[in-house]
Amino acid sequence: MSDNDGKKTLGLRGGPRSGNVKQSFSHGRTKNVVVETKRKRVVVPKPGAGGGKGTGGGVGGSGGKRPAGISDAEMERRLKALQAAKAREVEEQAKREAEEKARAEERERLRAEKEQKEREQREAEERARAKAEEEERKKREAEEKAKAAAVAAAAPAPKAEEAPARAKPKEKEAPRRVEADRTDRDDRGRGRGRDEGGRRAGKLTLNSALSDGEGGRQKSLAAMKRKQERQRQKAMGGQQSREKVVRDVQLPEAITVAELANRMAERVGAVVKSLMQNGIMATQNQTIDADTAELIIEEFGHRVTRVSDSDVEDVLKEIEDKPEDLKPRPPVVTIMGHVDHGKTSLLDAIRKTSVTSGEAGGITQHIGAYQVTTDGGSVLSFLDTPGHAAFTSMRSRGAQVTDIVVLVVAADDAVMPQTVEAINHAKAAKVPMIVAINKCDKPSANPTKVRTDLLQHEVVVEEMSGDVQDVEVSAITGKGLDDLLEAIALQAEILELKANPDRAAEGAVIEAQLDVGRGPVATVLVQRGTLKQGDIFVVGEQYGKVRALINDKGERVKEAGPSVPVEVLGLNGTPEAGDVLNVVDTEAQAREIAEYRANLAKEKRAAAGAATTLDQLLAKAKEDENVRELPILVKADVQGSSEAITQAMEKIGNEEVRVRVLHSGVGAITETDISLAEASGAPVIGFNVRANAPARNAANQKGVEIRYYSVIYDLVDDVKAAASGLLSKEVRENFIGYAEIKQVFKVSGIGKVAGCIVTEGVARRSAGVRLLRDNVVIHEGTLKTLKRFKDEVSEVQSGQECGMAFENYDDVREQDVIEIFEREEIERKLD
Repeated sequence: MSDNDGKKTLGLRGGPRSGNVKQSFSHGRTKNVVVETKRKRVVVPKPGAGGGKGTGGGVGGSGGKRPAGISDAEMERRLKALQAAKAREVEEQAKREAEEKARAEERERLRAEKEQKEREQREAEERARAKAEEEERKKREAEEKAKAAAVAAAAPAPKAEEAPARAKPKEKEAPRRVEADRTDRDDRGRGRGRDEGGRRAGKLTLNSALSDGEGGRQKSLAAMKRKQERQRQKAMGGQQSREKVVRDVQLPEAITVAELANRMAERVGAVVKSLMQNGIMATQNQTIDADTAELIIEEFGHRVTRVSDSDVEDVLKEIEDKPEDLKPRPPVVTIMGHVDHGKTSLLDAIRKTSVTSGEAGGITQHIGAYQVTTDGGSVLSFLDTPGHAAFTSMRSRGAQVTDIVVLVVAADDAVMPQTVEAINHAKAAKVPMIVAINKCDKPSANPTKVRTDLLQHEVVVEEMSGDVQDVEVSAITGKGLDDLLEAIALQAEILELKANPDRAAEGAVIEAQLDVGRGPVATVLVQRGTLKQGDIFVVGEQYGKVRALINDKGERVKEAGPSVPVEVLGLNGTPEAGDVLNVVDTEAQAREIAEYRANLAKEKRAAAGAATTLDQLLAKAKEDENVRELPILVKADVQGSSEAITQAMEKIGNEEVRVRVLHSGVGAITETDISLAEASGAPVIGFNVRANAPARNAANQKGVEIRYYSVIYDLVDDVKAAASGLLSKEVRENFIGYAEIKQVFKVSGIGKVAGCIVTEGVARRSAGVRLLRDNVVIHEGTLKTLKRFKDEVSEVQSGQECGMAFENYDDVREQDVIEIFEREEIERKLD
């Protein structure tokens, strides 16, 4: 059976041009298909149509023939279009050739320029090298001549003539050596091109990877583009490679790799690579020592300036003000004295306000700063300090920043302990003092006694022929207030207080607190310069930018000059009361100084904890075995109160019991405080602060006690009472009777029983007993049995007979005396 199966082959009508197509199928079957294609139809014009004109043959080159059905006009249009297309093609070809020729010329020109520059550079290098070699040669010749002269001077004449002869061949060696070096370089350059493939055959080492040679890490596409761009600009005479800028790099004792690169203005990758080449594997965030950093800086061609960590505070060095820049400033007056002697009431009367009513318990527990303008127009800055014994540090700070101390003494109470302490603070600060004898309106007032008592503490008032001003005042009636203000103004005039307001501000933190809505807030007394809104400052271990300034009346102000107390907002944390505020130029400086101070404080705390030997630690542990601790957590509204409470807690206790403050801080009681209190079994004490909702819930769940206080002496009394509960009770013995043994019996099941007579007092079965033999105690214990005749009784009166048996003791004899006593436990209290 044929492939066609007798069927007619496929075909197309028209002049066939056949061909075979062989198709293959599975299982080895094939099929041939005959394909015929139709020839292109050719239109032959009718005889005599347009034959007379011969236009088509002349122009189209088709032998004078023209397709049928096409008019002369159409044929002419077609010919014109064909000619235009040919003309355009010729123009484009010419244009392309011109462009190609221009590009080739440009390439040739650039290549020539490049070769010219390279040639000039090589020639310059050759000239420099030849010059150096010539100088070297001349130097050698001079040395040889000097040696020859020395030899000639020391040796006979014939030998001296040989020296130049020997030197001559060396003169010819130098050019030969230069040629040899050049030949070696050319050979090495040609060898580099030939051995391109073989050089990659070796192992890749760290040095080869870090070096610029082959086998290193492939350059990125961006790096290749930058290199090509630099070469193109160089070839076109564009920007040349700039000279390296040599910088003075300040180098501290330790620095991170990234910071080192930043100070040198180099790429971090280049610095890391240089470290690796020196055998130091370091990332950009790792810290390296100053010696290593100095080595890297010198490698990069910069100059090193060694600085210490403490040098960051050099910007805060005090600048002496010129006398012509100083202007008068208001005096800072601190009111001090014993608690409840009327300090705040006196200030209220001067300010015509009522601060006392806002203080818990009617006593001042915060240091307050106010400004008062007197009727005479003079401005006074007042600091009101607490008088309670716990606020010693606050009073000390008040005396340190003040110009004048007003010592308030109650006329009916005279000099008290905190009055003496205030006098000592004023003397230590070397500030003048004015004594205000308050409560002179009371019938029991005795100002003379106050003046006399002050003599014991070396305070001699003017009435006693001294130099300390004293004024009798009354905060209730207003008596003597004008005299007091006049005395302050007089003292300020004597002091001639001046400051320079046109400089960076400097001040002292009087008080600091964490406000819920405003964040950390510091009450600052500006001492020099003017503090403005927007100033960047550092204060202790904190820093910030002045967001707002609020004066003592609660008004926002734009700036605060010398002796002006203001609240400063914008700190990053709560500073310590007593810290110094300094304005700096940049936030980076402020952050650097604050971090340095924080690290220094941390190191000091660590050193204080570590500065003990093992023997000292063991001795302390042995001492603490018998000491019971009451742990507490303290949260207060302001930094000064927190500090005062902590100091008061440290004074509570004795050799048996002490109070330990686990944590003290400023602000509301938080969940973190509750967690710490639960872990240590301590109560949380809130002074003028409250626990937030999550903290209250956590305290209820974990059973942590939270105690709130607003008066410091209530807090101290409660903690004392709690600490007293840890004291072991005092055991007191009360003797209730004596009995004498007359006879000893043996009773089965009981042992020896002493037949006794109670000679004094009473014998009780529940009491303790001691057995005395010849007035020496030989046994102390309890009674096992107490019988009267055959009955067990609880007590036996004096003069009656009874039988006694001791618990676990049988050695009783006649004539022994039994001492009977009762123990009483008495609660102890801390003083």
